[in-house]
Parts: sequence; structure tokens; C-alpha cells
Amino acid sequence: MKNHRGISPRQEAAAERALCQALLTLRTVEECRDFLRDLCTPAELQALTDRWAVAVRLQDQVPYREVQRETGVSVTTIGRVARYLNAGHGGYSIAAARRAAGHR
Repeated sequence: MKNHRGISPRQEAAAERALCQALLTLRTVEECRDFLRDLCTPAELQALTDRWAVAVRLQDQVPYREVQRETGVSVTTIGRVARYLNAGHGGYSIAAARRAAGHR
């Protein structure tokens, strides 16, 4: 994460943790949707939605070009999501596995 606001890495990490803790308080899809709609601009929310759709399709082994055709997301963004699926922090995989298992 880039830090151009003059706060320390420790402050940045604490702010990120606080956001994650806020997300964990949400109990329903509707609560999460409302929170994200308040937190994000429409463009930011669309970008998050697009990346998640791409991650799901890539985990289903759908080729990049087909994912691009289905989602309208650029091949560059698809490649970026694929990189994080393969060498990120594991967040996409955890969420996808829990979603598939029927967790909320």
C-alpha cells in the first residue's frame, strides 16, 4: 500500500486493521453492501466487484479472454488478479473456498 499522507507505516497498519475489524462486525450481505456503498465511491465499488468476479472465474480455470468477454474487465486487470491468486496473501482463495462451502 502506498503512503503519501505523511503517516507512519504503523499508523497505516492500524488504520487497515480497524477497517478489517469494522468489516468483521457486519452480519449480513445487506449490511456489508450498505457499508461498502457508504465507504466506496461507485467507481471503487465497481472495481472491487469486477476483481472479485474475475477471481471467481479464474479459480474456475476460465481462460483470460473468456473472463474478459464475460466481465468486460481489461486483460491487464485480469492478469493482476491472477498474480494475486497465485502469489498474493491468500485472501481470494480463503473467501472463494468459504463461499463455495456455504459460509456467510
